[in-house]
Amino acid sequence: MKKYILGLFAVAVVASCVSQQERAMKSADKDFILKAANENFAKKKWKNALALYDRLANLVAGTDDFPNVGFNTAYANYYDKSYKLAGHQFKNFAVNFPKDPRAEEAAYMSALCYYEGSMDYNLDQSSTELAINELQDFLTNYPNSERSKNISQLIDELSYKLEFKAYENGRQYFKMGEYKAANVALENVLEDFPSTKLRPKIYDYIMKSRYELATKSIYSLKEERIESALTYVKMVEKELPNTEYAKTASDLKAKLEKEKEHFAVVKKETEAKIAALTAKQKKEAEKLASQDKKEQQIKDQISNEKQAKQMQRDSAALQTPPPAATFKIKR
Repeated sequence: MKKYILGLFAVAVVASCVSQQERAMKSADKDFILKAANENFAKKKWKNALALYDRLANLVAGTDDFPNVGFNTAYANYYDKSYKLAGHQFKNFAVNFPKDPRAEEAAYMSALCYYEGSMDYNLDQSSTELAINELQDFLTNYPNSERSKNISQLIDELSYKLEFKAYENGRQYFKMGEYKAANVALENVLEDFPSTKLRPKIYDYIMKSRYELATKSIYSLKEERIESALTYVKMVEKELPNTEYAKTASDLKAKLEKEKEHFAVVKKETEAKIAALTAKQKKEAEKLASQDKKEQQIKDQISNEKQAKQMQRDSAALQTPPPAATFKIKR
C-alpha cells in the first residue's frame, strides 16, 4: 500500500510538471513563463528551459529580466552542448552589457564554448583556429583576470592540436612514400610552430625522408641529396645527443657515407664514359666536317670551272667581229 501511494505521488508530480510546462508554453503571462523557465533551469531540464526562454525573448525585451534571460539561455545551450550557439549568445551578452558584473564571465564562457566546439585533430580545424582567436581576445580584453591562466592552458592545448594535425599530414606523406612532400610538410611544421614539442619526432621523419630521397634519387640529383641528408643527420646527432633519434641518425650517416662512396665510383665511371663518348662524337663530327669540306671544295672547283668556261665563251663572243653588211639591189 505504501509503495502504491508513493507511485501515485510520483505520477502526480510528473503530471504536475508536464502540465506546468504545457501551461507555460501556451501562456502569455510573462512572469509565469519566466518562473517555469527558471525552475526548469534550476532542475537542469535544459531543453524545457530553452523552449520557455525562447518564448520570453520578446516578452522581456527592454525590462530588467532581459539580461537574466539571455545569460541563462546561453548557459542552457552550453549545458545542452550547443556550443556554437551558446558561444554566440555569451559573446552578445558581454558586448551588450559591458557593465554587468557577469560580463567577464560571459566573455570567458564565450571563449570556452569555442574551445568546446573545436573538432578532433583529424577533422577540419577551422573551428580550432577560431577558438584560439576567441581565447586570445579574452586575454587582450581581460589581461588581469584570474581566468587568464586557464585560458593560456586552453590556447596551448588547441595549438598543440594544430601542430599534431600538421605533423600527422607530414607523417602520412612519409608512409605513402611521398618523401619530398613529407620533407616539405614537416619543415613547415617547424617553421609554423617553432616551440613545438614534436620537434624530435619531426627531425626523425625529415632525416628519414632525406635518406630515402638520397638513396632512391635519379643520377642528376643524387649527389646533392646525399649531401643534404648527411648535413641533416649530423645536425640531429648534435641537437639530440644520447637519444634514440641520435642513434638513428648515426646509423643513417654510416649508410649515407657508403652511398656517397659508391656514387663517387659510379660518377667517375659515368664521367669517363661521357668523356669517351664526347671524344668519339667529336671525332665523328670532325670527320663529317672534313668530308663536308672536301665535298664543298669539289663543288667549288666544278663551279669555278663552269664560270671559267662561261667567261671564255663570253670573251670569244666579244672578240668576233660582226659579218659585213649586205644590201639588196633593186631590179
